[in-house]
Amino acid sequence: MTLKHIISLTILTVALPCAARDYTLASPDGAIRAAIGDNLHYAVSYKGAPLFTGEAALTPVGSKTLAGVKSPRAAKVDETIASPFYRNDSIRDHYNALTFRAAKDWRVEFRAYNDGVAYRWVYTGRKPVKVASEKVEYSFSGDPGAIVSYVRNDGSQGLEPQFFGSFENEYTESTIAQLDSARLSFLPVVAKPAEDVRVLLTESDLAGYPGMYLRGGNGPVLRGVQARVPKKWHVGGYIDIQYVVDEREDYIASLDGARGLPWRIAVIGPDATLAQSQLTYQLASPSQIEDTSWIKPGKVAWDWWNNWNITGVDFVAGVNRQTYEYYIDFASKNGIEYVILDDGWSVPGCGNLFDVVPEIDMPALVKYAADRNVGIILWAGYVPFEKDLEEVCRHYAEMGVKGFKVDFMDSNDQMETGFLDRAARTAAKYHLVLDFHGSHIPAGINRKWPNVLNTEGVNGLERLKGYDIRLNQVKYDCQIPFIRQAGGPMDYTQGAMLNGTRDTYRACNERPMSQGTRCHQMGLYVVLDSPLNMLCDSPTNYIREQECTDYIAGIPTVWDETRFLSGKIGEYVVMARRKGNDWYIGGITDWTPRDITVDMSFLPDGEYDAQWYVDGVNAHRHAQDYKLECEQAGRSKTIHLAPGGGFAAKLTAR
Repeated sequence: MTLKHIISLTILTVALPCAARDYTLASPDGAIRAAIGDNLHYAVSYKGAPLFTGEAALTPVGSKTLAGVKSPRAAKVDETIASPFYRNDSIRDHYNALTFRAAKDWRVEFRAYNDGVAYRWVYTGRKPVKVASEKVEYSFSGDPGAIVSYVRNDGSQGLEPQFFGSFENEYTESTIAQLDSARLSFLPVVAKPAEDVRVLLTESDLAGYPGMYLRGGNGPVLRGVQARVPKKWHVGGYIDIQYVVDEREDYIASLDGARGLPWRIAVIGPDATLAQSQLTYQLASPSQIEDTSWIKPGKVAWDWWNNWNITGVDFVAGVNRQTYEYYIDFASKNGIEYVILDDGWSVPGCGNLFDVVPEIDMPALVKYAADRNVGIILWAGYVPFEKDLEEVCRHYAEMGVKGFKVDFMDSNDQMETGFLDRAARTAAKYHLVLDFHGSHIPAGINRKWPNVLNTEGVNGLERLKGYDIRLNQVKYDCQIPFIRQAGGPMDYTQGAMLNGTRDTYRACNERPMSQGTRCHQMGLYVVLDSPLNMLCDSPTNYIREQECTDYIAGIPTVWDETRFLSGKIGEYVVMARRKGNDWYIGGITDWTPRDITVDMSFLPDGEYDAQWYVDGVNAHRHAQDYKLECEQAGRSKTIHLAPGGGFAAKLTAR
């Protein structure tokens, strides 16, 4: 049942000539305050200390810039919203709001939560309108630190090439003023205006509006940048499955009628606040799917990362019937819900998804899986999936396929975000789940379309197959729970059974390994949000490591409750999650070994049987070394984490 309490009132104002008036908006607990000027300049403070100032403006085509507001209307909201495929089964949505009139058909809404502030433009008109530009600007005093992911393009050819990329990169730590002014950073971005205060900047509810990048390097200011609407494009890119833009319009978006524009979000607080914030979900549009009973999250036996490398069989492994039957048998035996057929099942270069390679009888394979309670998910390139969207979804849904992993969108302009919304709607019509790989952060689409179970936009484990050995993945792993994860669930694809220390890790496409220990990989299944969660390694390796496989295969992927226990951005993190009466606890560290005491005072009264997978005594030299400890859980436990280490636990109520 939804609990809702809303109070609204109108604030009457008196126009003051030649002077801007401020309206104060405070979070429910009073810690965050925004002073909003009628010129749409605003100042945000936290616990009495100023944090940043912001500027907002919007320019419709054929109209003057909207940069002033009046007649605010206030509201207080305290409700509970359902979040059935996320880190908690419900979320308290508690905020204060001011909504201003900016022009005849335009409003600006500000909200203050206990963990941040957000605003958006709302178009209330009925006629179509084009948006020439939107101004988003955050200004800090001094020169605070920043943690950003640049687009991979180096910026030497200007902005346009930077709008075509995979939203995957390491984090760069700098000050805002020292950021590379030629390069765009994709969201989320973190600013560090004080020792114990972080400001995470992100967005939510795109739905056919361009996503935003941030650009720094000219003083302590971050400015929003958006791609304009594509005017001309051609099919190209990776194996001709991408749209490559040749020319753009002179506006960033075209609106068909009344709608809200994306929320500009600032999550505010210490590291723990960033790790716990769910504002991108709270600010997204409500679910458009009335009956979600058919949506099944779960784990996926995945082929691509392990390069179809299975051994001990009497057939040649690869994209063929025997190999996928092996994957299906493995999934069925271990209670794994899905098997994915990644790139290679459809005839390459044919430009459509109806021609299956002769080595696979797709209807027979789907039936083979269904008879063993395993669902099939198919990989699909952007262009072939988009051009035959309705027919592809209908055809494969009727065959019994359960969903698609759609890949290589590599953009966030209006054409691409409109496609994501349309694809989710069409897939839902045919009861298909989606994983948007090769895409930006979900930005709330997982609430509007809960059949979108996962999204990439993360420098995940696939980068270790052939990337520069200098990549510090274990540090990145300790950053994303505080940064990328604030943008929503991620298709990180953990689960490597071959593991390397800092000295022994090697990039290898044929037999890939992870950086860090075995227990680091296992801990990621608790630390990361991932409702559709890959088992990246070969079934052969999992069969040889059944003790670890039992934990990975049995862990839930959506949760009734999630708790951040401890951590620091880029150093370590410990999370606890509950499903029913069982608790799972996981933790990871960077290359620094450390002893962590896990406080379990949050556990309800009662006794728990605990299984702890911890780094072995020699994990510092052989990263696959681990130990399974079975005991009755106490109220705390001290664990030693090796360099790049981790731990994972299951606590079962007696």
